[in-house]
Amino acid sequence: MFCQILSTTIQGISCEPVTIELDISSGMPVFVMIGSLSAKVRESQERVRTALRNLDICLPPKRITVNLSPGDLKKDGTQFDLPIAAAILMALEKIPLNSLDNCMVIGELHLNGDIEGVPGVLPSVIKARELGISTVILPKSNAAEAASIHGLRIISLSNLNDLITFCSDTSSNTYDYRPKDNPSSELTYPDFSEIRGQPAVKRAALIAASGFHNLLLSGPPGSGKSMTAKRIPGIMPDLTRDEQIEVSRIYSVAGLLNSETPLITHRPFRSPHNTLSVQALCGGGRVPVPGEITLAHRGVLFIDEIPEMPGRNLDMLRGPLEDHSILISRTAGSYCFPANFLLVAAMNPCPCGHYPSDSCTCTPSEIQHYLSKISQPVLDRIDIRVDVPAVTYDDLSAQSDDPISTAVLKAKAIKAFNIQKERYRGTKICFNSELSPTDIKKFCVMTPEAKRLMENAFSKMDLSARAYHRILKLSRTIADLENADTISEAHISEAFSFRNQNLFKRSR
Repeated sequence: MFCQILSTTIQGISCEPVTIELDISSGMPVFVMIGSLSAKVRESQERVRTALRNLDICLPPKRITVNLSPGDLKKDGTQFDLPIAAAILMALEKIPLNSLDNCMVIGELHLNGDIEGVPGVLPSVIKARELGISTVILPKSNAAEAASIHGLRIISLSNLNDLITFCSDTSSNTYDYRPKDNPSSELTYPDFSEIRGQPAVKRAALIAASGFHNLLLSGPPGSGKSMTAKRIPGIMPDLTRDEQIEVSRIYSVAGLLNSETPLITHRPFRSPHNTLSVQALCGGGRVPVPGEITLAHRGVLFIDEIPEMPGRNLDMLRGPLEDHSILISRTAGSYCFPANFLLVAAMNPCPCGHYPSDSCTCTPSEIQHYLSKISQPVLDRIDIRVDVPAVTYDDLSAQSDDPISTAVLKAKAIKAFNIQKERYRGTKICFNSELSPTDIKKFCVMTPEAKRLMENAFSKMDLSARAYHRILKLSRTIADLENADTISEAHISEAFSFRNQNLFKRSR
């Protein structure tokens, strides 16, 4: 008997439909699986065979052929266990032949017949909706994640017996997933008021969060660089519904979604160690999975002690910082991962960290070598570079709270974001940092005084075209924070002050 079941396979952060075709015919007893399968998929036959036997369902002594179509598409993962078992049950007439029409089936099996959750359910459910599928059958632990996509019937199962029971009466709502009214999972960020003093640093953080501008903090140990970075997500505008789905899709493929909170509602904050590998940073592997720069999509990627990062890894950031995506090519195909993140980097001013204090023990050549670890192309892509001075005793001993709090900064950032949202309505642009050179001409209108200042600075500071455009985009954000339609001389001046060139000329 021939039968077929629809499932999916993960390709990058997307999914492709896969049809499980099963045929039981006369011949030498054998269980054959074909269709460009990885070792994980080939192991399915033993899990399925054992799970069925433990439910007192024995495979007939015939030739069982399972084809995962299309045959030229590489399949990986354990999500095919349940659809293969369903196809066998259908062929053995344990479930009605047409009971799984217009259904997508996903899930891993334990040897006792229990159904285990799998990664990548969210993009699979999105694909099902695109294909016009009405029902998705999946593990109970993945049901909340799947239910975040509206317009589909979600059937959550715990074991194979549940599948047999459901298929006997598909009109019953016994296994329909009903979303629970969970309490709000509001994330509390540490407050900027806990950082004493540092008004220039807080101003830089506000501008960075408002326009999605990359930020470099340079200062001695204990000056508040890491504290600042960890508080930046708290002042950024909240994720929109589409962005929540976009980010959650990435985390679903990476297997990082929590069953209790299946939708990412807050901007990600990733803080990998600076010794991480290229594959961990950019994504990769035999079957490519998202790396840290993709996991930071729509959020913050914080790299502490950035000069200590291997030069190859640091230069790998150049493409994603410019293109907001990264392309990984393998023999099985090419995979494009999104990487639109806000880079926040921190560093010491010298190897010992105490320059220009008298306690600094570094020679000029050591300082120059340390600073040169960050290449000019990478540095050119960082819009804001700010000194973080050591905190004074008066700041630390002050009894009153700092008036510059997270709530105050977020209100300003949201106001600037709403201005950008209205300005770029009908386009794909969300923040000023995403403007193209053509968009800059249209939206970054300068006053005559601002034009003269920019012209003089461009020639005297020997700016590149990239630096010129980034200064204009930064000026546009500063103007938005002041609710100004045009970019004035003051906005240009502040933008130049934040592209601090002296940070990298200290040894000269």
